[in-house]
Amino acid sequence: MSLPIKWVREMGLSAGDTVTLTPRPDRSLLVSSEPKIEERLYKATIELFHGDDPEDNFRLLVAHYLVGYDIIKLVSHKGFSASDRKFIKDAARQRLIGLEVIEESRNELVLQSLLNYRDLSLDKAMQSMSGLVSSMLEDVMRTLRDHDLELARDVIQRDNEVDRFYLLTVRQLKAAIEDPQLSEKIGIKRPRECLGYRLATKSMERIGDHAEWMAQNIIKMKHGIDENDPIFEMGRLVRDVFKDAVKSLAENDVKHANRVIANAKKAADTGVSLAKKNRKNTDPCVSGTEMRSVIESLQRISEYSADIAEVSINMSVKELRDI
Repeated sequence: MSLPIKWVREMGLSAGDTVTLTPRPDRSLLVSSEPKIEERLYKATIELFHGDDPEDNFRLLVAHYLVGYDIIKLVSHKGFSASDRKFIKDAARQRLIGLEVIEESRNELVLQSLLNYRDLSLDKAMQSMSGLVSSMLEDVMRTLRDHDLELARDVIQRDNEVDRFYLLTVRQLKAAIEDPQLSEKIGIKRPRECLGYRLATKSMERIGDHAEWMAQNIIKMKHGIDENDPIFEMGRLVRDVFKDAVKSLAENDVKHANRVIANAKKAADTGVSLAKKNRKNTDPCVSGTEMRSVIESLQRISEYSADIAEVSINMSVKELRDI
């Protein structure tokens, strides 16, 4: 079998090297080579401008992390101030899994992704993410009942962990699209599954956001809510809907996914009736606005859970070429 000489040179191949032939679902044949160790590290340099908002600069770092760069050099020609340096280090540590500062000087900070995809697969990352979200939903309802402000603040902090796993999954999915061999290693059989998982993890990330917003509103209240209040039944239903949605995605069960969507609608309808009841609330210690926000967040969580179930249904359908 003859190979294009230009491709052979770009890959750095020589006589005796091994190439891999991989059949693809679209009936094509993928010819690939195992890259040299040094070729696996993708590097990028970002020039930061003095006076720019630190968050703006950090978004550039996140963008390069998501694309898949392994080594990212941040350059400031005027030098990093102590506060800017601390902000970048803390933000990277708190928001980006596996990214660590490996070199630094007055004008440069070099960060490297030290996490191998085999160390934390897509499946494990999504399990960790959904587990965190599930615990947030359980605990935020407990804070609503007990007015446990310490637990509420812990729920808020956990959303940062959810965001970290979300960004990691986006990085993995982008890498899988570009590298078919990696795609198979992390459990993706067809390219279209990347879009499905991307939508599902985004819904999980948004659910985490709403759990955080609920905790923030509960902190503003003067006391907890009686455990017999119907909002707790809604909270249990919403939590179960989310868990079942994640289960339907993992098991690729269409009937289960349809039940999730039906239950999500019940939860949303319950929220409508609770919102009407809340308008008549006369308790001066419980703001109608804050309770309304909690109810609206529960409704949105049920809707995002239904979105996850719909992704499960869409991913279960065979492609035309497989029929």
